[in-house]
Parts: sequence; structure tokens; C-alpha cells
Amino acid sequence: MAPNSQASLIEGKYPIPAMTNLDLEHQPTQDLNNDDFDYSKRSQWLRAAVLGANDGLISTASLMMGVGAVKQDIKAMILTGFAGLVAGACSMAIGEFVSVYSQLDIEVAQMKRDNMNKQNSPVAGGDEEEEEKENLPNPLQAAAASALAFSVGAMVPLLAASFIREYRARIGAVAAAVTLALLVFGWLGAALGKAPVIRSTVRVLVGGWLAMAITFGLTKLIGSSGL
Repeated sequence: MAPNSQASLIEGKYPIPAMTNLDLEHQPTQDLNNDDFDYSKRSQWLRAAVLGANDGLISTASLMMGVGAVKQDIKAMILTGFAGLVAGACSMAIGEFVSVYSQLDIEVAQMKRDNMNKQNSPVAGGDEEEEEKENLPNPLQAAAASALAFSVGAMVPLLAASFIREYRARIGAVAAAVTLALLVFGWLGAALGKAPVIRSTVRVLVGGWLAMAITFGLTKLIGSSGL
């Protein structure tokens, strides 16, 4: 028998599956799905870290600029900034603790309801239950992250003003350091969250400038009026 005839018989008994267009289209889609990542899962620690640092930076710098508008003494500016750092860090930690603890209570209550439903209709879900417990939010961790992030941001204007005695140079140094930090925080938050970098950075920068300018202007106005 000729080799071509043998090959035909083999193909007839054991047909070789052909790659259809549907298979070819489905294969890269699976690869892309494996590379997908839900960046929204980063929102919890991003909010506690980058946004907490932004809060510390803007609020402390605004306080220091407000006091600097009516008092040129470096001691008054530094003490105001330090008080803002401590008060803000405590406020952020307590607020985050209460918020995340409320979320924890809700999720634990939902888990209990789900477990009761599973007991009525038995399903093997031990691994799933353990995974849910591991994914529960940690109030202490969130509070510590918020306080630390706020303190890191608040240290920027404090360090910028600490070693400059001359009034105008000190105000300029604080403004320059805060501007640079706002650019870094805006870029970092956008890069980690895969958001538009330029839009996010400009939004953070303009918001910080407005906060400092409004605080400086209103404090200067009230101080000059003799109230």
C-alpha cells in the first residue's frame, strides 16, 4: 500500500482536530484575562496612605501659612505645625478606626447570615469561609496607616521651615516644598491606581494651593482688622 493511502486511512480512523477561528480568537482572550488586575482592590490602602499623606501635607502647611500671615516668629510657626501634626494624626487614626470597625461589623454580620443559610442547605465551603475571614478589614491596621501617612505628609512643611530664620525665605521654602510634595503625591496616587496622571496631579496641586492661599488670605485679613 502506498504511503499516501496509509496516511489517508490513519486520518480517517483518527481525525486530527483542526484549529478553528473561534479557538484562535479565544486563546489570546484567556491570556489577557490572566493579566487583568482589579486596581480597585488597592483603594483601601491607597486611601489610607497617599490621601492621608495629602491631608497631612495640606492641612499642616495651611495652618503654618495662616499663622505666618500674622506672626513672623519661627517658633510660632513651628509650634502651630507640630500641633497640627499631632491633632491631625490622632483625628485620622480615630476616624479611620471607627469607619473600618463599622465596616467590619457589617461584614461579620453578613458572614453569620451566610453561614446560617449554608447550614440549612449543606455545602462544602470551609475554604471559602477561611478566605472570607482573611479578607476582613483590620481597624487597627487602617488606623495606624492613616496616622503614619498623615504624619509623613505633615513633616514636609515642618522640615522646610525649621532651619530658615528669615521670614520671606521661610514662607517661600514652605510653599516650594509643599508644591513638590503635592506633585509627588498626585503622581504616586495616579500611578498606583492606574488613573490619568496629569489630571490627578493637577487636581491635587491646585487643591493644595487653594487651601494654603485661602488660609493665608483670611488669616491676614482678620489679623490686620485688629479682631
